[in-house]
Amino acid sequence: MKNYEMNEIRNVTFLGHRGSGKTTLVESMLFSSETISKMGSVDNGSSTSDFDKEEVIRQFSINTSVVPLEYLGHKYNILDTPGYFDFSGEVSSALKVSGGAVLVLDATSGVDVGAEKSWRVLEENGTPRIIFINKMDKGIQNYEKLLHELKEKFGKKIAPFCIPIEEDEKFKGFINVVDLKTRIFDGKDCQDGKIPADRDISDIRNLLLEAVAETDEDLMEKFFSGKEFTESEIRKGLHHGTVTGELVPVLVGSAINGIGIKTLFEMLYDYMPTPQELYNGERVGVNPLTQEIEKRKVNENEPFSAIIFKTLVDPFIGKISMFKVNSGTIKRDTEILVANKNKRERISNVGYFRGIKQLPADEIKAGDIGATMKLQYAQTGDTICDKDNPIMYPTIEFPKPCLYFAVEPAEKTDDEKISTCLQRLIDEDPSFQVKRNFETKELLIGGQGEKHIGIILSKLENKFDVHAKINNPKVSYRETIKSSVSVQGKHKKQSGGAGQYGDVHIKFEPFEDEFKFVDEIRGGVVPRQYIPAVEKGLMEAKQKGVLAGYPVINIKATLFDGSYHAVDSNEISFKQAAMLAFRKGMQDARPILLEPIMRIEITVPDIYTGDVMGDLNKRRARILGMEPQNYGEQKLVAEVPESEILKYAIELRSMTQAKGNFNFDFIRYEEVPEHLSSKIINELNK
Repeated sequence: MKNYEMNEIRNVTFLGHRGSGKTTLVESMLFSSETISKMGSVDNGSSTSDFDKEEVIRQFSINTSVVPLEYLGHKYNILDTPGYFDFSGEVSSALKVSGGAVLVLDATSGVDVGAEKSWRVLEENGTPRIIFINKMDKGIQNYEKLLHELKEKFGKKIAPFCIPIEEDEKFKGFINVVDLKTRIFDGKDCQDGKIPADRDISDIRNLLLEAVAETDEDLMEKFFSGKEFTESEIRKGLHHGTVTGELVPVLVGSAINGIGIKTLFEMLYDYMPTPQELYNGERVGVNPLTQEIEKRKVNENEPFSAIIFKTLVDPFIGKISMFKVNSGTIKRDTEILVANKNKRERISNVGYFRGIKQLPADEIKAGDIGATMKLQYAQTGDTICDKDNPIMYPTIEFPKPCLYFAVEPAEKTDDEKISTCLQRLIDEDPSFQVKRNFETKELLIGGQGEKHIGIILSKLENKFDVHAKINNPKVSYRETIKSSVSVQGKHKKQSGGAGQYGDVHIKFEPFEDEFKFVDEIRGGVVPRQYIPAVEKGLMEAKQKGVLAGYPVINIKATLFDGSYHAVDSNEISFKQAAMLAFRKGMQDARPILLEPIMRIEITVPDIYTGDVMGDLNKRRARILGMEPQNYGEQKLVAEVPESEILKYAIELRSMTQAKGNFNFDFIRYEEVPEHLSSKIINELNK
């Protein structure tokens, strides 16, 4: 594949609800551009985008796939993203490096939740976009309703550029309102034609011309004076409106039949921004050494800099790093700096990947998307740059995991291997996390949902031959006391020769901080050299409470009396005495079980607020407040025991038709209600 000038390149993300036909649309573009001789299929696992073994088996996308293709002297880097919400991190990374987006809708489904969520992400990122209504061959009867729904949900910026043509209740093609021509499907291909005399498109055409007029004062004056715009003025005005987000073109077509593909190519080239066009033609970062602001113009003559937005881990090829070049040019056999790690690496080769197919290149220029292999230190989100001109761009923000499971190998022989393999999968998908809970001795994996976790387990098995099983994670409880008590702990041992003797009197009482030790010994009844051993014994003993063996917190221990033996006393004796006193004191001071309390923030549409609040009450939550949000939503803030929300990601998604989302953080421990405490303790002690 040849190197293209920057103004000939368009980097575009395809996103939308699962099943809307994004991957098939990409396949149709590949076929229409004669990049491939036969269209592949998601159903039979032959599509270019869905090359991963898991994607082939499950018949849906789980990774962002980069598909570069050439058409009429232009280059299009298409980033095909998954539609399932469990893989929203893939959308975040794709949008980080693309200049525009195509929101793909299914004509038979309307504006579904995936379309709404995608629109919000695009709005928040300020991403120029086009809407492509796919599967018109199955849902042409829904067009008017769908257009009305789009305008109702997304506002006046929705602008139909195409009007479908129906014949015998079948989708035959469309009228291009901009170019004033028709595209009619003849059973094999689409042919240009004239607009039928009985079709009046003046209202829609005038709305577009009005949008063009609003982009420039001279054009506005020309519009109101009744003068016709030139074709160049129309394209320039519509381009400006689309790039600024004031206008969202709506196209129609059928990917499976190749209808609307040529028009989509034209619209992407005419109305999506060039790499140089956004952010005033420059990218802003910091110098990783001085933390001062650094800027790079999107120009091939600037020092090289790029951001890695996707990593693939192949058991045979190794690690594949995909990057977008922000400035300069990268060539093979070049030493670069990984700015985030302050490590130098050598780029041994560069090229392009179309799905999994490698396309070699000598260099990758600013504005283009390329790939390299076997980088040791660089990870997704890192900046790679010229070693003598360091810059670090803001990293990619991935969603935090909201569902955790405890994972363990099905076979003990994989015990050491599982952690290494999970870490390699994190390189591939940073929205997935692994952490170890040392209290419960569990290895925890966290993701965006059940499907996400299921994919991770399948990858472990298929890529690394590691079989694993999951369980609900254990809750990290704590223990404390509710009353004050003074106890004696005496350790006395005589076994011939020198013995052991330690005697302490300690007062235990509830305390607001985690732990405090107070020395109130007077008169040397416990020699000074043994007091640190007393504290050490208490610190060790409090790691295991008397109820269920959980760590003890919120306790104050005051050493106020004791005795010693001139010959038999030593540090070990007083440490043992302190531990005896602790166990006795815990039993006598009304021990209780504490549970972790989480602060949870849940964002849901208004219509689900009542259901979610009722459900929270059943989970022993305290609702702290409710705040109105954009898009007709409410944010509920509550405090809830961790044990009640272990699978909340699954349950909230079901309760709100996947329109709700949440995040949570630990805030404190609280006493477990008595009727639940005995049940939990009995279960744990089993």
